[in-house]
Amino acid sequence: MDDTAALKKTPLHALHLQLGARMVPFAGYDMPVQYPAGVMKEHLHTRTEAGLFDVSHMGQVIVKAKSGSYEDAALALESLVPVDILGLAEGRQRYGFFTDDSGCILDDLMISHLDDHLFVVVNASCKEADLAHLQTHIGDRCDITLLNRALIALQGPRAVEVLAELWADVAAMKFMDVRHCRLHDVSCLVSRSGYSGEDGFEISIPADKAEDVTMRLLEHPDVQAIGLGARDSLRLEAGLCLYGNDIDTTTSPVEAALEWAMQKARRAGGFPGSGRILAELENGAARRRVGLKPEGKAPVRGHAKLYADPEGKAEIGEVTSGGFGPSVEGPVAMGYVPVSHAAAGTLVYAEVRGKYLPITVSALPFVTPTYKR
Repeated sequence: MDDTAALKKTPLHALHLQLGARMVPFAGYDMPVQYPAGVMKEHLHTRTEAGLFDVSHMGQVIVKAKSGSYEDAALALESLVPVDILGLAEGRQRYGFFTDDSGCILDDLMISHLDDHLFVVVNASCKEADLAHLQTHIGDRCDITLLNRALIALQGPRAVEVLAELWADVAAMKFMDVRHCRLHDVSCLVSRSGYSGEDGFEISIPADKAEDVTMRLLEHPDVQAIGLGARDSLRLEAGLCLYGNDIDTTTSPVEAALEWAMQKARRAGGFPGSGRILAELENGAARRRVGLKPEGKAPVRGHAKLYADPEGKAEIGEVTSGGFGPSVEGPVAMGYVPVSHAAAGTLVYAEVRGKYLPITVSALPFVTPTYKR
């Protein structure tokens, strides 16, 4: 059987083929890794103009309390995440993550307060597990609904001007605002957010209207279709985690340097793994996710082992994501090291094809975000 036949397709699959995309399997979907322009040009176009990404493979989930009360839905979800959902204002979005009983991360997600319910976006690779997790733990209190919608991301300094041609009010939105609107006479949900380090928007669209809206945006001379390759290099330069690489069920939020996502209102516990997480918030974790800048031009990829010495005798950690940063004009990486080696400027060594290459621990992100605060 042809392996590609078993892959799922997003509502924009035919459009990717029409645009000449090179398709690859990703999280069970047939997805565009790049278009004819290539990863480097796509990356730089997003940093200077506006890039359009298909992220429809991700899960879009409605969590609504059976009582009809937003407070009940928020408290139910708070039992699974160390994030303040009750205090999330209507029309606002917040980054969060499911934790397990050992204090590690099951998935990271985006959570929005919409009227009387929550709109949650989860990773494609964890979608089925996340739905089961929600149903098992809060399904008695909430209705959990997976939506059949497309999701696109319009990212870059020209994104707001482009989208404003379809909906003028978008210019008034701030980072992490979420609004219902009509684009090209289609009812959409727009958040001012994304995973590139650039100002931009994520747009949820009815599946049967996705190609119409996407084509309308791509008609703009400043907009170019962008594949998974540039999405990865953009988020890496922005110091943003990729689930399954930089965070997973072996990493705690504190180890992952995600303390900022756990509001003070949740420091009393009441979520899975709170014992470990609260202790690490108080005392620190033994290891830390850090930025890494290899010397020279050769990228250091994920899974490369890190050492304290140039002879490779004292292994101390591992690279979790790495590649060439087109905006930085050099290789960049992220990984975990002991706190004793986590200070910016610390020199460590990565094993690459039997050699031990010097890498300097660096502050994250590698590029300055341009979010509209």
